[in-house]
Amino acid sequence: MASSIVIPPFLSAGGIISRRNLLLSTSIATVSPPSKLPSPDLTITDRIFLDFSLCPTYFRSDPSATLSSTTPCSDSTSLGRVVLGLYGRHVPLTVSTFKLMCTSSSTSYKNTPVHKIFPGQYFLAGRQGLRRDTAEISPLLKDLPRNTDVVNSKSFLLPHSRPGLVSLCLSENDDDDETRLDPNYRNVEFLITTGPGPCPQLDGGNIVFGTVLEGLDVVTSIATVPTYKPSENIQKFNDFAEFLGDERAQNARSLWNRPLKTVYISDCGELKVTNPSLSPTLP
Repeated sequence: MASSIVIPPFLSAGGIISRRNLLLSTSIATVSPPSKLPSPDLTITDRIFLDFSLCPTYFRSDPSATLSSTTPCSDSTSLGRVVLGLYGRHVPLTVSTFKLMCTSSSTSYKNTPVHKIFPGQYFLAGRQGLRRDTAEISPLLKDLPRNTDVVNSKSFLLPHSRPGLVSLCLSENDDDDETRLDPNYRNVEFLITTGPGPCPQLDGGNIVFGTVLEGLDVVTSIATVPTYKPSENIQKFNDFAEFLGDERAQNARSLWNRPLKTVYISDCGELKVTNPSLSPTLP
């Protein structure tokens, strides 16, 4: 049976259809829609644990509070363990880098702080920066391979649709500008969504590479830690200063949403996976 041709309204004028418009409408009707990208492979290939602790100290504006090997405090309280399942087949380089940062015996995520908390949305961890006693990035980070997942559009397909998703920070990256300009810079900052709802503002700019398998209650408890919030007048003044090009505005803004008590990763490592499995809940 011959298929009918529907003439778009914009191709006809006053009910008169020209031969050129008829040919154009036929070409529009026969254009096939673009092929749909295949669904990401959410097989959990690796399991990583992160132990979180809380210091009874208030946040201090200290640039040395980044990737380090010193314990933030001696009288900390354990918040519990979070077990992550990673999508190694979806974004293999992102997962391998994250694993290395959790298992290295030299420099890793161990003893590094959760440096920003956005209540009801997510928290950030794994920040790099220049320490006061050295001008070098850790040698381990210099040895990390470049992550080509960040230039692959398929890496950004998964949405931040629920609590407990772990994502590589790109649009939300909080590393020092001077650090990011280093030719040996490798992005290892990550976020975990805390819920209760989705975070669509993160979609398309950050790479979801895993999910919380155990310890979602620990994630939600971190989200309740009080943070620094400037008054409305301070925010307006800061916006105006930024409009005028005052660099101090950005420096002040970097303190917003910082936890008022130190939450940090007290330990981390790998849990062996004998049989890779699909994620129990898809994002």
